[in-house]
Amino acid sequence: MLKGLNPLLTPDLLHALAAMGHGDTIAIVDRNFPAYSLSDRVIHLAAAGVVETGEAIFSLLPLDTFVASPLARMEIVGDRDTIPDVQAEFIRAASRSADRSLDVEPIERHAFYSRTKGAFAVVKTGETRPYGCFLAVKGVLPEPVRPSGSSANPSTPTPYRS
Repeated sequence: MLKGLNPLLTPDLLHALAAMGHGDTIAIVDRNFPAYSLSDRVIHLAAAGVVETGEAIFSLLPLDTFVASPLARMEIVGDRDTIPDVQAEFIRAASRSADRSLDVEPIERHAFYSRTKGAFAVVKTGETRPYGCFLAVKGVLPEPVRPSGSSANPSTPTPYRS
């Protein structure tokens, strides 16, 4: 365990989030989703719900600001406009983390499966509510603000001192 990190951020999940680049997509899905047939990189969090998993992920993952919809949700079959509670809760958590209102793209179920095949990773949760399925696009971190007069190169690591 590491101090200050949500325990849902397992070593495999941390590695996937760190290895993703700008514009890469991560799928965060419920227990019914066919993750293993769609992806070779599945991180299974069987004891966690999709909302708490999203909160943990979004504590580290910036959402893309260069695309219209950095977040997508699986539509209810035959009812594109209804947003079930699990989706509303997830969208609120993502919006809080991004500190902005998010435009969320609804995606038909089979189109969602197709887009998941191109995702960097799939995080399969133990979410029991149906349609707890999302795609999130990784953004970039802003350039760090350095104190005025600082000439330190931010890419140069600070030596370890004991």
